[in-house]
Parts: sequence; structure tokens; C-alpha cells
Amino acid sequence: MDIISKFTHENDQKKIGLMKKLENNPFSLKSRFKSFGYAFNGIVKTVKNEHNFWIHLVVMFLVIAFGFVFQVSVTEWVFLVFSIGFVLTAEIFNSAIEVLTDFVSPEHNPKAGLTKDMAAGAVLVSAVTAAIIGLIIFAPKLLELL
Repeated sequence: MDIISKFTHENDQKKIGLMKKLENNPFSLKSRFKSFGYAFNGIVKTVKNEHNFWIHLVVMFLVIAFGFVFQVSVTEWVFLVFSIGFVLTAEIFNSAIEVLTDFVSPEHNPKAGLTKDMAAGAVLVSAVTAAIIGLIIFAPKLLELL
């Protein structure tokens, strides 16, 4: 069997295994609620263990307070809420990637380090994007006070 045939055969076997798993695991509301529990647990663990997440939460509360103080429009709220969610989501993904990387590569490994750096870079991109959106919304309102 050549390499392509072997690869195709292995993929077909994986698909069959997945289909059997799905057949033996029908949809249920109970399992969906359990999934929400796991997701909430992940958020709680992130809040408890990730110091950078605390910084993002503090900034989030400041942005929300400024939004009320400056009476931002509904459209501006949409951009602010999306930006906050974007940064928090990026930080959770970054934390998950770091935990997984540490698990699969406990010894120093340049590729593991690169993986973690790239994930942190994604957080930086999201935070800078959110900061720019915040400046676009709040800078004119702050300048009016001067």
C-alpha cells in the first residue's frame, strides 16, 4: 500500500470511528448543560490563575465605567463590547495554548516557545485593536472636556 492510500485509509477509519461515536452519543440537553459547566470552569480557572487576565478585567471595568460616564451611543457600545470580548477571548486562547504547550513539551523547546510567543502576539494584536477602538470612541469625548 502506497503512502497516499495508507493515509486515505487511516482517515476513512477515523471518520468511521467518529460516526460510531456520534451514533452512540445522541444529543441530550443534559450533556449540553454539562458542556456549559466545563466552559464556565475554564473561565473561572483563567480568572483565578492568569494575572494578565486580571489586567484585562480591570481595563474592561474602566471602559464600561467610561461608557456610562460619557453616555456612549448604542453603536459605540457595540464596538466596546465586541472589543472587550475579543481581548478576553484572545487571552483565554493564549492561556489554553500555554497550558497545552507546557503539557506536551515540559522541557525547553524552541518550537514550544515560538508557539507561546505567537499566542501572546495574538493577544497583543487584539489589545492594540481594542485600544484603538477605545481611542476613536473616547478621545473626542475627552477633548470636549478641555
